[in-house]
Amino acid sequence: MSTIGISRRGALALPALFGLAATTRGAHAQGGLKRVRIAVGTTNLNLAYPWLTLPVALGWWQEAGYAVEVLPVGASLQALQQMVAGNAEFAQLNSSVVIQANVQNNIPVRAVMNNGVIDWSLSVLEDGPVKTVADLKGKTIGVFSLATGGIAFLRSYLRAAGMNPDSDVRLVPVGLGAPPIEALRNNRVQALLYWASAQAGFQNAGLKLRHLRGEDWQSYPDFTFSTLQKTIEADPAMVEAIARGCARATEFVMASPDCQRRLHWARWPSTRPTGADEATLAQWDLNNLEAQLGSMHAAHAMNGGQLWGRATPEAYGRIQTFMQEAGLIQRSIDPATYMVSIPDFYTKINNFDAAATRALAAACPAT
Repeated sequence: MSTIGISRRGALALPALFGLAATTRGAHAQGGLKRVRIAVGTTNLNLAYPWLTLPVALGWWQEAGYAVEVLPVGASLQALQQMVAGNAEFAQLNSSVVIQANVQNNIPVRAVMNNGVIDWSLSVLEDGPVKTVADLKGKTIGVFSLATGGIAFLRSYLRAAGMNPDSDVRLVPVGLGAPPIEALRNNRVQALLYWASAQAGFQNAGLKLRHLRGEDWQSYPDFTFSTLQKTIEADPAMVEAIARGCARATEFVMASPDCQRRLHWARWPSTRPTGADEATLAQWDLNNLEAQLGSMHAAHAMNGGQLWGRATPEAYGRIQTFMQEAGLIQRSIDPATYMVSIPDFYTKINNFDAAATRALAAACPAT
C-alpha cells in the first residue's frame, strides 16, 4: 500500500517525510495533564473509531492524566506524516503503511494495537447473475479510484480463480456516495469493490447485496494503532495508558454498540447522518458501526481471542508476504520488528475491570 501502499481509499506513495515542518508545538502539560495527539487516517471522524473516540467522550484518558486530541488528517499517509513530523504521538494507519514505512523508508513505526482485518469485498446484486468470482469474467467492476488499495487483493483473487486481472475484467472509478450505488443499480457496473463500512452504506441506501472475497483476505491485519519506537522508549507508561483506554473502549462498544452511537452523537453532533427520521438514522449508523465491529472481532480472533488489540508478528508477517508477492514492496524484514517491545504489553493494556466496563455500557451514560 514498489512504494505504492494499500489504503482504504488510495494506494499511497511514501515520499521523503522528514522534511515536513511541524505545525504545532510538541507535547506539553495542559492544566497538569500531558498533551497527547492522535492523527487518524480519515477525513470524517465518525462513530466507526470507537477505540479512539470513547475514551474522549467518557473522560478516561483525562482521568489517567492525559489531554488527548484525536485529529482526522486525511488518509493513512497524512497520519504517518503528522506523526513523523512530531505533530502527533500516535497515528491510526493501515497495516500496509506500517510495513512500507519500515521496509521502504526505514521509519521505525510500531503496531501498538491491531484494530481490524482486511475487510474489503466485492458486492454484487443479491438477485443478479453474478454468483461466484468466475461469473465476473467480461464484467465491469466499480472502484473508489483506480489507485484504491483493494485492487491488489482483487487481482490476487482473480488470478486464484484462473482469470487474467488485466484483461478479464474492466475497472472503472465511481467514487463514494450515490454514484457507485446508481452505477450498480443501472448495470453500468456489475460489482463494487469497497471496504466494509462503505458496503454498509450501500446497504443503507437499499441495495440488496451478495459479498464475494478471497478466503485469505480476513487473515491479514489492517487497521493499526501506531507509534514510533522513540515514543515507546521515551514514555512507555504513556503508551500503555493510551492503549489501555483503547482496549477498555473496545470492551465497552462490544457490550453496547448503541450506547457508543448515542455518546458519539452527543459529543460530535456534526457527524450524525441526515436525510431520514431519527430511528432510520440511528439504524444507518449502527449498520456502519457493526461493519467495523465485525472487523475488530475478526482481528481479535486472529490474534488469539484473549486480549483486545493484540498484534502478532505472525499476522504482520502474512500481510508483508502478500505485499512482497504482489510487488508492493521489494524486500521483507523480521515481522517482530513491527511489534511494541514493552514486556507483557497486551496483558498490561487489558488490565482494567472488564465487568465494570460492560456494566457502564449497559447503563449507558449518554445524555
